[in-house]
Amino acid sequence: MLPVLFEIPTPWGSPIAIYSYGLMLGLALVVGYQLVLRMALRRGEGAASAGGLTEATVGNAYIVTAVLGLVGARLLYVMFNRELLQDSGAAWYDVTAGGVSAYGGFLGGLLGAAIYLKLKGASLLEFADAAAPALGAGTVLTRLGCYLYGSDFGTRLAEDAPGWLRSLGTFPNGSPPFHHHHARYGLAPDAAASFPVHPTQLYEGLFGVVLLLIALSVLQARRFRGQVILITAGAYGSFRFLIEYVRDDPERGHAMGFSSPQLFSLLMVPTCAVIYSSLLSRHRRQQASKVASA
Repeated sequence: MLPVLFEIPTPWGSPIAIYSYGLMLGLALVVGYQLVLRMALRRGEGAASAGGLTEATVGNAYIVTAVLGLVGARLLYVMFNRELLQDSGAAWYDVTAGGVSAYGGFLGGLLGAAIYLKLKGASLLEFADAAAPALGAGTVLTRLGCYLYGSDFGTRLAEDAPGWLRSLGTFPNGSPPFHHHHARYGLAPDAAASFPVHPTQLYEGLFGVVLLLIALSVLQARRFRGQVILITAGAYGSFRFLIEYVRDDPERGHAMGFSSPQLFSLLMVPTCAVIYSSLLSRHRRQQASKVASA
């Protein structure tokens, strides 16, 4: 756990703390920009240009997507954690130390991209396919930030769990898992560390690598616009629904026996499947029409 990576001295005396989560989030945005730009323009005058995506359009769309994604991520988190924010005194807009929702970021970013690309007459599906690898890379980096901060932790490990796993899932006194275990499980306030937990941040980070590989693989063999983002989003939603069963942080919100991310997963995965089926059917009709007219 390393919530503050380092501090920058200032002439006025108070150093500026560089938070691990804030830095990893910023790095994810920079890496994402490079990935989206390269993926969107990978075939020059091919599919990207046919979708109305110039370098300027892609760059501007990414900025709009990133800004509204950050806003959406914070707003959805605030919506489900108003009492926690009131208790901590944190401002609703302070994302440097964590406290964002992945689904809020996805929805906010999607809305921003849809509006901007509609105004520019460019293809949202083409842009979204190009952005799919960035979602995987962003998951890796932001979850590493979560791990360094100690947020988004998992349930307690069994006593017979491997030693290396227990070590990865043990957080020091003062960390979010420690406070949670003290309040919920009676951990002594002077204990050196939390109970060992599933390091779900690392689980999700590893799955981010899988998402990146899936997106790049499907992008190479893509048959129609939207195929890459729908497969990537569906895979993430399925994994996120399952990983929630071994998460134990109190910042997710619950309803009807599910956590809020699980409810979003239950909406997103079928939606992706329906849209995928519709686009695939349209693609097949277009291919059949081309063959018939040849």
